Amino acid sequence: MAGNDWINSYLEAILDVGPGLGDAKKSSLLLRERGNFSPTRYFVEEVITGFDETDLHRSWLRAAATRSPQERNTRLENMCWRIWNLVRKKKQLEGEEAHRTAKRRIERERGRRDATADMSEDLSEGEKGDVVSDISAHGDSTKGRMPRINSVDVMENWANQHKEKKLYIVLISLHGLIRGENMELGRDSDTGGQVKYVVELARALGTMPGVYRVDLLTRQISAPDVDWSYGEPTEMLNTRNSENSMQELGESGGAYIIRIPFGPKDKYIPKEQLWPYIPEFVDGALYHILQMSKVLGEQIGGGQPVWPVAIHGHYADAGDSAALLSGALNVPMLFTGHSLGRDKLEQLLKQGRQSREEINLTYKIMRRIEAEELSLDASEIVITSTRQEIEEQWRLYDGFDPVLERKLRVRIRRGVSCHGRFMPRMVVIPPGMEFHHIVPHDGDTDGDVERNDDDPASPDPPIWSEIMRFFSNPRKPMILALARADPKKNITTLVKAFGECRPLRELANLTLIMGNREDIDEMSSTNASVLLSILKLIDKYDLYGQVAYPKHHKQSDVPDIYRLAAKTKGVFINPAFIEPFGLTLIEAAAYGLPIVATKNGGPVDIHRVLDNGLLVDPHDQQCIADALLKLVSDKQLWARCRQNGLKNIHLFSWPEHCKTYLSRIVSCRPRQPQWQRSESDFENSESDSPGDSLRDIHDISLNLKLSLDGEKNEGGSTLDNVLDTEENALEGKSRAENAILTLSKGIIGDTQKTESTRKADNNVGTSKFPLLRRRKYIFVIAVDCDTTSDLLEIIATVVEVAGKDGDAGSIGFILSTALTISDMHSLLVSGGISPSEFDAFICNSGGELYYPSSSSEDSPSGLPFVVDSDYRSHTEYRWGGEGLRKTLVRWAASISDRKGEEGQIVTEDESGSSTHCFAFKAKDLSLIPPVKELRKLMRIQALRCHVIYSQNGSKLNVIPVLASRIQALRYLYVRWGMDLSNTVVFVGECGDTDYEGLLGGVHKTLLLKGVGTGARMLHANRNYPLEHVLPSDSPNVVQAEGCSSHDIRVSLEKLGVLKG
Repeated sequence: MAGNDWINSYLEAILDVGPGLGDAKKSSLLLRERGNFSPTRYFVEEVITGFDETDLHRSWLRAAATRSPQERNTRLENMCWRIWNLVRKKKQLEGEEAHRTAKRRIERERGRRDATADMSEDLSEGEKGDVVSDISAHGDSTKGRMPRINSVDVMENWANQHKEKKLYIVLISLHGLIRGENMELGRDSDTGGQVKYVVELARALGTMPGVYRVDLLTRQISAPDVDWSYGEPTEMLNTRNSENSMQELGESGGAYIIRIPFGPKDKYIPKEQLWPYIPEFVDGALYHILQMSKVLGEQIGGGQPVWPVAIHGHYADAGDSAALLSGALNVPMLFTGHSLGRDKLEQLLKQGRQSREEINLTYKIMRRIEAEELSLDASEIVITSTRQEIEEQWRLYDGFDPVLERKLRVRIRRGVSCHGRFMPRMVVIPPGMEFHHIVPHDGDTDGDVERNDDDPASPDPPIWSEIMRFFSNPRKPMILALARADPKKNITTLVKAFGECRPLRELANLTLIMGNREDIDEMSSTNASVLLSILKLIDKYDLYGQVAYPKHHKQSDVPDIYRLAAKTKGVFINPAFIEPFGLTLIEAAAYGLPIVATKNGGPVDIHRVLDNGLLVDPHDQQCIADALLKLVSDKQLWARCRQNGLKNIHLFSWPEHCKTYLSRIVSCRPRQPQWQRSESDFENSESDSPGDSLRDIHDISLNLKLSLDGEKNEGGSTLDNVLDTEENALEGKSRAENAILTLSKGIIGDTQKTESTRKADNNVGTSKFPLLRRRKYIFVIAVDCDTTSDLLEIIATVVEVAGKDGDAGSIGFILSTALTISDMHSLLVSGGISPSEFDAFICNSGGELYYPSSSSEDSPSGLPFVVDSDYRSHTEYRWGGEGLRKTLVRWAASISDRKGEEGQIVTEDESGSSTHCFAFKAKDLSLIPPVKELRKLMRIQALRCHVIYSQNGSKLNVIPVLASRIQALRYLYVRWGMDLSNTVVFVGECGDTDYEGLLGGVHKTLLLKGVGTGARMLHANRNYPLEHVLPSDSPNVVQAEGCSSHDIRVSLEKLGVLKG
């Protein structure tokens, strides 16, 4: 309603306060009684008496200032009706969410029973327990299970044991503004504690023994509204205590911020808008890691690439990226959530202001949750700050069940099979802090905060005078709170507790550091509302001269603020309703400040270790006042808490954190690209003339029709120098055939290697396939057509368009579909297309990768293809095998039982299955659950896989969790150096349920209009709409108006692939 924006702000304030209106529906009937009813009286009696007056006073003044009494009454009546309506809506949403929660609980219990039934051995007593007393996987409680560094001698001993290691670690944190110095913490909601944490973690790891290099990957931002430093591609993180560095840094050693360009080049965008550009980051990061692995290999790896020992994602967006990078490189992944989507969703739903759909539209929350679920699927280790995060937040996810996790952990310790089930290890490692620059005040002075005139060279910090100007008696102990003006931080309750406790007011001052502000009217409505409430409370209790609330402070002022509070023998308080960790509590303890903290969340763990204060119920105003008064008035208690904090604070140091962190990393099962050892002889292979090797060779098996123009395509954005020496040693057809047989290693038919193949292993290896990288362009046909005849027609058209180009010999082809290799062969033969026209075949939705061969002698199926067994080993991480297949068969049988249909709705397709793909046929898409439900079921049972509905829902492919069609292309890039930026992926308007993965990235995408529209029904019941993840403004995505050769050629010219 026009002109009523102020009402909306008013309603926001009401709902932020918390309590309802009581029987609002009954009271609202008064609105229909027009007789003696007074809207003004109704407002005063029913609204103000139900809510905090300080939150409503400003709106009430606005209402009273309207021009005519009649208008005022009408607006107030409308307002009251809207309040009632919103409360009713809130109750409805709460009911719907309660129903979902109950359903989820039933599903989890059923999944747990099914998983336990599959694990046939009798359970031990340890497995039967349902109490989550030891949740952190493989043991991580604060007491006893997490070894600590408690002396310099122990640290030096540990350093001596690990100094010979040369580890390369990759950290990822995508959103916000990240730089090593002068961090703009609090500039926006994306630039906060996470930014500080990842920078300090990278810096600390870079100084640890055994760590050679740490890369912190983030987004490169060259926007006019941010500092130029965020556009620098590389920034070295200087160590804060270089004199204590325990290793000599090599040429590329140390810690670095690496900024990868992705998304809008000249725009700083919030994290909710980054999702469409995640694939572009993954491709850019992959290029950087490959380059760096080769550089480090030359420096410390004896010529062999040095792969990251782990890739660590921070927050959901980076977790999604880390999972894809981990799959592409086959290296372990770690994940830290920082804050979790399901927890935020529940909190927003409890507020009742927005429906689930509205929340998803605003925060892209379902995409975030899916990224967190994928991170659980892919992670070896999930690092949390507290047990509360595991017990109350991670257990909300389908992919983590603490009870089932305990059962699996016991079975692993006993050496008993888990039947294909996996659960990430939850490890509690509190964040670290830099303590070397902290010199706590000696505490001997009795509240003397005035400047020492005997030492004019050490003036008081400016922030001290900025704070003390508020106080009439600055010598009193200072109660310090450092938090944003956010309702969750509960600052208003603190001010009330202080204002209503006269003894506390007489003994102490209160300092509130609530960020920086210029004008209250320019603050967000929520923050402004909190700040105004605090100012009104100060006025109400007449706290002038007793409360400080400075407008500005710099990040560098924070240590001085802690020092001032400690100098006055003050107390630090964190009264938040819930605090995930509480880093400020550790900072305060480092400066000798006792603490009063909320009993909800991370402060419980911190207090257990430090024992330097009191825990309180944040909802109990009297409890807060009593705790503060006790610490301020009891000097012996204050001194004891101070000493305990200073004595135990080293347990939260960065070296301590990093030691535990590294011990967890090295405990992971080593994973790396499997072909590394087989290529050890390539560097010394005999070299032929490049001209001869490319001009004279006609490789029948791969049909690599390379022209000299294709050969000259070097020095571009691809990794041309990774495999420079692998283009040689070509001595004719027989050696090429042996090279192909070497690659397959007899997997297709489980055949033994021949002697000639073994010789090829030593002399030639896989040297033919790097010729794939010599293609000027690669056309990937990944169109999910409604019929096979349509697909065949598109294949023929694309090949025809490429053939008309003068540079056609330098264009390679890859066919990427949900079909099996035998189905692909039959399709191509029926259309008169030779398989040798293609360089590779991505089959079973990315579950298998094949290359063409001119011989079928060694294939029991008689097909002229050879399987890439390296790809199989590359993607088999957490593959459930037979345990997964049995669960899927049982699920297929249950579909018919639930629907009451005669005959099987879903049947196993044995002919369509392979080593890394379990295929099923569906009779009717409308009778089977959407793909998200099957994914959820597998996760609940701790089975990690990638479920794909294809061929308009008539077929289901279940493949390894980190396998997909787009991941197969990244594998070809990593394995053979295929240039992704010169790859063109042909797709339809819609496609299989893995369709979205094919659209983003540095490759070019050509959408064929009108193709694959029948697959839209596969996406009708998604967790999030495709629009949330598709790059709408990417210059790399072009739509063809049709499927004719003319339409395709015009689109390729727009992409700059073909010349006009």
